[in-house]
Amino acid sequence: MKKATNITWHAAAVTKEDRRTQNGHGSCVLWFTGLSGSGKSTIANAVSSELYRQGISEYVLDGDNIRHGLNKDLGFSDADRTENIRRIGEVAKLFVDSGTIVTTAFISPFRSDRDQVRELFGEGEFIEVFVDCPIEECERRDPKQLYAKARRGEIKDFTGIDSPYEAPENPEVTLRSDLLTVEEAVKQIFDYLQNKQIL
Repeated sequence: MKKATNITWHAAAVTKEDRRTQNGHGSCVLWFTGLSGSGKSTIANAVSSELYRQGISEYVLDGDNIRHGLNKDLGFSDADRTENIRRIGEVAKLFVDSGTIVTTAFISPFRSDRDQVRELFGEGEFIEVFVDCPIEECERRDPKQLYAKARRGEIKDFTGIDSPYEAPENPEVTLRSDLLTVEEAVKQIFDYLQNKQIL
């Protein structure tokens, strides 16, 4: 695909800092990563609901939902997974620029892809949240029966079975979702946001 060359970046009249000031809070991306069934979407949506309840500008970017629209042309090859995460990173950056706290719930299995997204953001704007859950527990939950299908060979390149998951080495937040309630996980996120003066 040929890339456009004659394009110019235009600075906005209203800045990210202007929007943050008007909103009365900071903006960032809470990048939830973990195995399928670890609880990423559940916790991300619970965080989003509490932010909304408190009157904070928020939005959730969910892996399955994004693949229904923006990324519906992508499959699950390594190259497509990388492009999926690249696009999400760019969208998340727009939300952060708008003064919003955006939560993302993607397996995002490759460390290099997550690191590449981190590079898009300013200091403290990319918060990697590792939803750490043993694969045995993820398989026990298996809400979509994906692990069972992968074990039967009906799904190829499934993360954790026949495609690798590279756990974060230095995440800002680690949630042991097999040991925490959803409410405890949400509190841990809010404590981090308050300690970093984002809220």
